[in-house]
Amino acid sequence: MARNRVIYQSEALFVSKEYNSTGLSDHTQLHRVQSANYGFTINRQDVNQYGNLARIDSLVLEPPTVNFDISYYVTNGYNERALDFAVENTFNTTKAQFASGHLGAGSGQNFYILTVDEGKDANLNRAAGGTTNTVIGLGNSFLTDYTLDLSVGSLPTATASFEASNILSDATVSGNLGLKAFTGIKSPGVDPVNGDSIPFEVQIPYASGNSHTGDYVADAEDQLSALRPGDITLDLSSFDGEVLTKLDGTSGIHIQSASLSLPLSRTPIERLGSKFPFARVVDFPVNATLTVNAIVNTMEAQNLASMISGCGQGNLRDVTITMKECGGTTNGMIFGLSGCTIDSESFSSSIGSNKSVDLTFSTQIGGTKDVSKGIFVSGNNDTKLPWE
Repeated sequence: MARNRVIYQSEALFVSKEYNSTGLSDHTQLHRVQSANYGFTINRQDVNQYGNLARIDSLVLEPPTVNFDISYYVTNGYNERALDFAVENTFNTTKAQFASGHLGAGSGQNFYILTVDEGKDANLNRAAGGTTNTVIGLGNSFLTDYTLDLSVGSLPTATASFEASNILSDATVSGNLGLKAFTGIKSPGVDPVNGDSIPFEVQIPYASGNSHTGDYVADAEDQLSALRPGDITLDLSSFDGEVLTKLDGTSGIHIQSASLSLPLSRTPIERLGSKFPFARVVDFPVNATLTVNAIVNTMEAQNLASMISGCGQGNLRDVTITMKECGGTTNGMIFGLSGCTIDSESFSSSIGSNKSVDLTFSTQIGGTKDVSKGIFVSGNNDTKLPWE
């Protein structure tokens, strides 16, 4: 029976280890997903000639652009690790650039959006089959932007955007109770060398609370439902005396919102003989920005002329965003920005509104071994990814 509609209840999102991953242990479910949007654009070159008013053909000269973005509630770092970000935890104690997994050579990851029968929860679907189970696959997906949004009255949310090489829809999806997996899924991955599709079928686990066994049993990545804005603190104290407002302490500014943006614009490298890019390399340098909006309460004695004097040494400071789990005793995630500068400070004051200030900080992403400049993240999640 055909579906009448598709809503969030019936969908689940999975990510693979690499573009050519096929096995069950090379895929995991992303949790707390709020949205998933995708689409493609095909650019064509019309072929015209003398003697014909209308074109005689329309050829594809550039690879199609497949856009994909997701948003999810930030918890304890499991999603970030699955998306190939470097997150320190109990079994991974090496400090590394947050985006190190996306800075070097690679061919991207695959994403799968599973849709089960209408009226069923995807996280509780245990049927051996399904009359309308389908999968949307996005192959060779490269991160182009990661944004963390924090705001009073809203749950902390992350948004990740990707550029992919391929997209497919597969309606030949069946469940396997023995494997606790969906099987028979065509791979959306593309071989970057010859541009051919990966000719193998893929297995993804049943969508559930536990992404490893397929059983609906809450484990370490699911005990934390979400982080609360009341448990978030921003340490801007290193810039006290560098701006006109007091930033730290009980008399410091009252932060209303903050947004951390890590853009990774990419240039596709193409070559003759292949319909798809051989690689999508990051455009360097990469500048990450943190924007903060706050209510002003205390001004500092400061002079812009004095602030910009000197030769610049010592202007690089650190900023820390700490998000604690419910109760405020355990850190859920910590985002550290090293080597920051203050780029702007803008005030707004009008009748009927509190005087506010907008601050913009920036840091430049260093190499994968550089621990003095960039973004560094730690998370409380100690559940290993299936491929770890």
